[in-house]
Amino acid sequence: MKIYLFIVFFPCYIISQNYGGEKYKHVKKTSSVEKAGTCIPPSQSTYLETNNVRALIHTAGNLWQVPNQNFSQYEVPKNSGIMAVFTSALWLGGVDVNGQLKLAALRYREGQDYWTGPLSVNSALTDSDNCEKYDQHFITKQDEIIGFNSWYEQGLIDASEGTSKQNVFFPNYKIPQIIKDWPAHGDISKGQDYYLAPFYDRNENGIYEWENGDYPWYDFKREKNCTSDRQVSLFGDENFWWVMNDKGNIHTETGADPIGMEIRAQAFAFTTNDEVNNMTFYNYELINRGTQTLYDTYF
Repeated sequence: MKIYLFIVFFPCYIISQNYGGEKYKHVKKTSSVEKAGTCIPPSQSTYLETNNVRALIHTAGNLWQVPNQNFSQYEVPKNSGIMAVFTSALWLGGVDVNGQLKLAALRYREGQDYWTGPLSVNSALTDSDNCEKYDQHFITKQDEIIGFNSWYEQGLIDASEGTSKQNVFFPNYKIPQIIKDWPAHGDISKGQDYYLAPFYDRNENGIYEWENGDYPWYDFKREKNCTSDRQVSLFGDENFWWVMNDKGNIHTETGADPIGMEIRAQAFAFTTNDEVNNMTFYNYELINRGTQTLYDTYF
């Protein structure tokens, strides 16, 4: 089952909580811990600063707070030294058919409930290699993708060799590396979903082939049918895409049993001449890979 969350932060209307250093009270265990992976906590942090906000984005499930330090990096206006909000994180929880709590949440990352990488489709499993591989933000800019599409449609690629041709409209053009490295497909040998990060499939053969004009999917051609096409496209002028799960290891933040949730996340921003220039946006695609349905579920 997939659920989509779409969040926008416009800091002029937000009041943040100061961190008082108190310890998080762990949820009392009511069942044995489900089998978890052996992943170490994610470690990558990147600044989203394409507009008038400078926001520190983590792969670990929380936002903005500098890891292991009591201050924020959500600065607006950019370069002002003013931190508008302190921290944020996903809280996901519900109970199974036996009334046992399943929960993934973070406050100040004194512990860890989230790891990086997709889960296997039928068993919600992962391993340390998978977590390490996806401990990164896959960063795209819409202008670069539009430029690639224009370059390709002028017939400026040798598909047999994957090399570019040149002309007066695209002198010294170089294909952005992120287009070549885009994580469009999961590892089916590990049971993962074959379709991972969203991509535009030019010849509709189901395979990501940048040599044949495929690219990370921004819907700049306005081809998405929102009433029938459930694939989540990329948003923003600049976009950070990454994938998380709550089965990479034991939940040391909440102490609760894992859900088996795969989370495909986006952080993005627009460069504009209005109030949107002072905002950042977040999209989460939640996929329950666990074997149990959750009831009384809250996000």
